Amino acid sequence: MAKILFVITAADHWTLADGTEHPAGFWAEEAVGPYEVFKKAGYEIAAATPGGVPPTADALSLTPDFNGGPEGAERMKTALREATELANPMRIEDADLDDYDAVFYPGGWGPMEDLPDNAESGTLLTERLASGKLLALVCHGPAALLATADADGKSPFAGYRVTGLSNAEEIQNGLADKAKWLLQDRLVELGVDYREGAPYQPHLEMDRNLFTGQNPASAVPLAEEIVKALS
Repeated sequence: MAKILFVITAADHWTLADGTEHPAGFWAEEAVGPYEVFKKAGYEIAAATPGGVPPTADALSLTPDFNGGPEGAERMKTALREATELANPMRIEDADLDDYDAVFYPGGWGPMEDLPDNAESGTLLTERLASGKLLALVCHGPAALLATADADGKSPFAGYRVTGLSNAEEIQNGLADKAKWLLQDRLVELGVDYREGAPYQPHLEMDRNLFTGQNPASAVPLAEEIVKALS
């Protein structure tokens, strides 16, 4: 039976350029959707966060506006409550990568806060890439890749095709002009081969053992590609 490790932000806010703390966390759709795909496939699931802190779902991601109405919002909340593995994480440094067939980073604005400079996550990502075993990140999740840069700014992910939330999408979110930096810009600076699709349409990039998705709509398709790859 395959086993999947979710690495999730522990942040409950995103600090903007003016110092304001914008309420955040992980985006529910990007964790719950893949979780359900993996569960349906019969996989075991574990979770890790910085410090082993129980993760916070972005309250916005649980509202009717982002779930197709009140019924969808209730379904999302119920599904999140039932995803008990995600609520009981280990510390990132305590995860034994040999135990997992795939590592999955969901997004949300939270990863922009605590993963770009998280050394334990950076080590996990670097080791996972080198192992040749599946690694997947979606939406703002690829912000974690910034922690893989060495003192000279060089990353083992340089040259890999990668996607993640685009500048155009962050502009549509209404936060681009308030942010300290934008994910697309920083990924390009890291040296990855950043690719973008149409705003908020599913878009995936798969390069060797690195799978990435651009936005919330890409989360389930990304999980489905992981299942195919592990079959």
